[in-house]
Order: sequence, then structure tokens, then C-alpha cells
Amino acid sequence: MARYFTTEHEWIEVDGDTATIGITDHAQSQLGDLVFVEVPATGTELVKGKEAGVVESVKAASDVYSPVSGTVIESNGALEEDPSLVNSGAESEGWFYRLTIADTAELDGLMDEAAYKEFVAGLD
Repeated sequence: MARYFTTEHEWIEVDGDTATIGITDHAQSQLGDLVFVEVPATGTELVKGKEAGVVESVKAASDVYSPVSGTVIESNGALEEDPSLVNSGAESEGWFYRLTIADTAELDGLMDEAAYKEFVAGLD
């Protein structure tokens, strides 16, 4: 499985034409303790770069954007009950949703892990 990252601090793990998406550990650390997470419902059609969800912390509310277009096949309902899963495991059990990728060519231009780390280092 390949993992990619966006400049908006979302990660996407790709397995064939299926992808799992969430926010990065850097994003959750900047937000602080999360108190609410809204994820897209199963069946939702998402468009690359458009809003896919919302995270709210004690500091701020932020939109989450879809790194690729596709149809949501599963949402992480556990986040509604326990938003802190994103704080404790942003890039593992704190995933937001899974989708079927409409066009894998949309993965072009996303960063690999090394490029993302370099991007984040440049933000300081």
C-alpha cells in the first residue's frame, strides 16, 4: 500500500482503487485536543480538493478536504463517539473514511512521506 500526503495535511493510503483517508499527526498536534469530528456518510460522492468533513478542537474548527474524488464506502463511526482517537492515532485508528477512487491519476502531485516531512519542516 502506498501512502500520500496533501499540503492541507490529509493523508491517503491507497490499496488498488480503494483509499483510506485521515488527517496527519502534524495536523492533529496543531489543532490540539479534538472535541468533534464530522466524517462523510457512506455513499457520499466526494470531489478532490472539496470539503469532506470537519474537525473541531478546543482551539479551532477546520475543514478536511478530500485528496481524491470518489465514493465513500465506509466512515469511521468511532470518531463520533471518541474524537480523541484522532489525537492518539491520527494516522492509524483515527482514520476518517474509505472511498473507491474515481480516477487514480488524481494521486499525481500528492507528496510521499519524505516530501511531506520536508514540507512540514519548511512551515516552522
